[in-house]
Order: sequence, then structure tokens, then C-alpha cells
Amino acid sequence: MLELKNISFTRNNKKILNNINLTLDNDKFYVITGPNGSGKSTLAKIIMGLEKPDTGKIYLNGEDITNKTISERAKLGLGYAFQQPVQFKGITVYDLLKLSTNKKELTKKEACNILSKVGLCAMEYVDREVNKSLSGGELKRIEIATVMAKKPYLAIFDEPEAGIDLWSFQNLTEVFKEISNNSNTTTLVISHQERILNIADEIIIISKGEIEDQGAKEKLFDQIMNPKKCCKGGTPCE
Repeated sequence: MLELKNISFTRNNKKILNNINLTLDNDKFYVITGPNGSGKSTLAKIIMGLEKPDTGKIYLNGEDITNKTISERAKLGLGYAFQQPVQFKGITVYDLLKLSTNKKELTKKEACNILSKVGLCAMEYVDREVNKSLSGGELKRIEIATVMAKKPYLAIFDEPEAGIDLWSFQNLTEVFKEISNNSNTTTLVISHQERILNIADEIIIISKGEIEDQGAKEKLFDQIMNPKKCCKGGTPCE
């Protein structure tokens, strides 16, 4: 279980997050959505340790991880996929997957199997260097593959659909279903996409740095897809 208590964050004298309280239960699929600039990505970065909150605490299974580093959080089972994936000059895709997995050894056959699940022709990519020769979409899919290889306790994806082609996006939901269903992983995705919202267990709506609403997909999906028809909580507007 991940708990955020009274999390606030300010940058350049602008309040980005204001007193966020949030609990993520084990083995659930959560999607955070909301307007651009509402603080969604900042919240994800604070959970991973890429940003430090001005106030508040973060607990993982009762342990205070507020001041733990990114590496320490990764060892505790947090995995993160950036909105803009990073490049690793001199490191092959196979090397990156081996570094990501919890297994001592990862065979090339296993690595190829993971790559195929994210829509990459495995033998074509497994020995390629993770550098600028790869497109943004290819880097994105490789990064998702590294999270799959790690099988983290909590997997965080910041707008995973950004920059990938239509075929890959259509298969992205299947990837998330597999991560969530087969690896005992709590999944947290930042997204606006209907396909991803539609497979969530719970949806969290953030607006102006605050949680506007949270609940089961069945409660909030129609509100998000048809904002003129629904008010807060999914109740019909008069």
C-alpha cells in the first residue's frame, strides 16, 4: 500500500500540488487524469523521488520513504517510465533489460519475449544500442519493457502513449493488463486516453493541484468522456 499524506509542492512561487492525500491499494490499476498543468506528472515524480515535496509524507507499506532516494525506492520495488524516455549510449537493449530484471540472469530468449510483448521485433532490437538512432516511440516501448522485466511492486507510467505509433498504442492496454494481472503489481498511469481509462480499477481526477474526485471506473468514466452530461461524482447535471 502506498499512502500520500498532505503532499504540497511549489515551484517558482507557483503552487503545483496542494495538500494531496491519496492511498493506492495493492494489486490495483489506477489512472490519474486531468487538465494539462494540473500537477499529474509532478505527483508521479514525487512518488518516485524525482522531486521532493515541500510538505507531507509518503509511506510504502507503513514505511516512511519521504526522504529516500530514487535508488532506494527502486530497491523497495518502485518502477518509473518517463514521459520522455532517456537514452543510454553504449548500453544495448539486452543490457538494459538485464539491469532491470530482479533475476540474476536473463536469457536472450526471455529478453526477446518481453520485447515482443511491447510490439518490437525482438531479434532486431535486442542487441541495439539505446541511443538516438532509436525513435521516440521505440525508446518508449523499450522503457515499458524494462518495467515489465523488473516486475515492480508499484509501476508508474507517465503518459505512456506519448510518441508511439497507433499499432503500439492499440497493444499498450494489453501490456498494462499483463503487468497488473500477472505480476502482483500496483499500476499507476498518467493518461487522458479512453482505452487506458477504460481498463482502470480506479480513476483519480486532479485539477489545479488538488484531487477533484476519485472512484471506480464505472463511477467516473462517463463523467470524463461526457463532461457536459455529468457533474462531480458522475451525477447528471440539471
